Amino acid sequence: MRLDGKVVVITGASSGLGARFAPVLHEAGAHVVLVARRADRLADVASGLTRITREVLDVRDEQALADLVSRTIGTHGRVDVLVNNAGIWAEGPGESETTEQFRHVIETNLIAVFTLTRLVAADMLARGSGSIINISSLNSLKGVPEAPASYSASKAAINGLTTVLAAQWGRRGVRVNAIAPGPFPSELNGYFLDPAEDAKWAPRTAMGRTGRPDELDGLLLYLASDSSSYVTGQVISVDGGWSVV
Repeated sequence: MRLDGKVVVITGASSGLGARFAPVLHEAGAHVVLVARRADRLADVASGLTRITREVLDVRDEQALADLVSRTIGTHGRVDVLVNNAGIWAEGPGESETTEQFRHVIETNLIAVFTLTRLVAADMLARGSGSIINISSLNSLKGVPEAPASYSASKAAINGLTTVLAAQWGRRGVRVNAIAPGPFPSELNGYFLDPAEDAKWAPRTAMGRTGRPDELDGLLLYLASDSSSYVTGQVISVDGGWSVV
């Protein structure tokens, strides 16, 4: 599952799962283009990594995304893998979430993903090769009462986007898959960073524990690499069995 010589773009790379994915992809041999809004946090993630490009931008800015793709292809010649990881989370139950909050989440978690995917896919389709990995969520597969309506809706839409683009692009050499993580510690959810909260959520999984950050590494590399050359249109849950109990 090596990525030697491949160019990988990953959004939301300044914290959480993105900050974990960056060195994992780098260690596998890829040149990694890190995309996020926070320049200082992005510099921390990039520290000690040699095949890295940092891009500071807001993924909701379509022109900024177009410029990102143009610069990356201009410098490296192509994009082999896109990891759509950037995402935000609103607070509160559906009855208190405002339309503006809902719209903001959808713009970041769904519209920005489609925009960047479309821009990157133009190059991939022209070359007849590429892997797109969307980061979905357990909340897209199962109703979790604590999850915001906007977040769950955006991730369910990501699953639909994944399958339809896989169907459209499969015969043209571009694979599209999604990873749906369950309870993993990250800055976004916050719950599992607190031992007391972790202990409360762990029993809801079949395995009786929340995930370790490294337990997404293998699937990420599998989908990014040629090892998964016959896999497309899949939403793969990594949740310790939460979705089946």
